[in-house]
Amino acid sequence: MDKTASGWLNGFIGVLIFSGSLPATHVAVMDFDPTFLTSARAAIAGLLGLAMLLVFRQQRPQREDMVSLVVVALGVVVGFPLLTALALEHITTAHSIIFVGLLPLATAIFGVLRGGDRPRPAFWLFSCFGSALVAGFALSQGVTASPVGDGLMLGAIIMCGLGYAEGAALSRRLGGWQVICWALVLSLPVMLVLTFATLPTSFAGIGSGAWIGLAYVSLFSMLIGFVFWYRGLAQGGIAAVGQLQLLQPFFGLALAATLLHEQVSPLMIVVTLGVVACVFGAKKFAKQDVPRQARAS
Repeated sequence: MDKTASGWLNGFIGVLIFSGSLPATHVAVMDFDPTFLTSARAAIAGLLGLAMLLVFRQQRPQREDMVSLVVVALGVVVGFPLLTALALEHITTAHSIIFVGLLPLATAIFGVLRGGDRPRPAFWLFSCFGSALVAGFALSQGVTASPVGDGLMLGAIIMCGLGYAEGAALSRRLGGWQVICWALVLSLPVMLVLTFATLPTSFAGIGSGAWIGLAYVSLFSMLIGFVFWYRGLAQGGIAAVGQLQLLQPFFGLALAATLLHEQVSPLMIVVTLGVVACVFGAKKFAKQDVPRQARAS
């Protein structure tokens, strides 16, 4: 298998793994406190990440990389897991997956801001229309449905998009899986303290589904998924393989319907398709065309 094909395969596996994150989180927060779930998943993954770094004898990141690692940790280790766990106390998994359709767009926007690119006007057209679709869907459910849950999910997407963009830039220097491992290790002391501080008073009422959900988000969503994802981006190219993330809402909706028996309305599917189309268009126009004369020179 050539490098490009391997990149697409690894990226596809990464997207499949991430697609199970919200359903697993929804099951886990039925019995676990969201703060405990966030800190426990990060602590477990952090200990495994530390072991990987030691086994493979990875060099420590440079001092100038620390700020970027902090941003990655705040985005994908703390921000997204905590905000989604809190949101899923108010909304269903299927409802939350609509917002995940904006994640590639959020990543693209932060990538544009960090890289200093000047996207074509069509990029902002797709961006605004996709955001309007999500806002319109939330309003169609009624303002009293759960504005708190919707707000938390929007915050989660912003945090995760920032963490993805920062991690993608940093991976060019440190390597893909090394970025998430160092971000987890950087968060480990705080996460361990929070885990013990928020331990349930009793584990007697914790169901098997919650334990399975905790295991999934700790091992797969927080670590293994990033290993495949960043490897795929490195092998096949960030812009190309990153398009696979557009499939995540479809996989997530399928899991919510089959495993959690949640109702997926036709409107949810239509909105998801619209959001994915907008994200695809925004990605396509994210970079400014190079003038023909400049290309010739």
